[in-house]
Amino acid sequence: MWPSDSSSNFDNSPVPDNPLVPDTPSAPDSPSRFSLGQLVATPSALSTLVYQKVSPWSLIRRHEQGDWGDLDEHDRQANEQALSNGTRLLSAYTLPDSTRIRVITEADRSATTLLLPEEY
Repeated sequence: MWPSDSSSNFDNSPVPDNPLVPDTPSAPDSPSRFSLGQLVATPSALSTLVYQKVSPWSLIRRHEQGDWGDLDEHDRQANEQALSNGTRLLSAYTLPDSTRIRVITEADRSATTLLLPEEY
């Protein structure tokens, strides 16, 4: 499960400088393109994000809005097709130290996972 400061849901109040708490809501002009399902992350991915001071929420927002990050054209096209045919969605983002984080939404849209490439 996704860590939280005070409860197991995402409705807790933001804590300053805590990268695990949403910093800003999604922009109203940038709607989600698909359902994320349950949000999960591997411990290694979370540790890396905390160390790099990158909010997991910023990556989740990019992913759900169709910003696939550092993918080649073939993978970008596969994601666009997945939006209509219901297959898996993959995004990849490069952090400031060049570590890559993947965000994967399952084909049935039941879950979205943040993980390191070696955990895939």
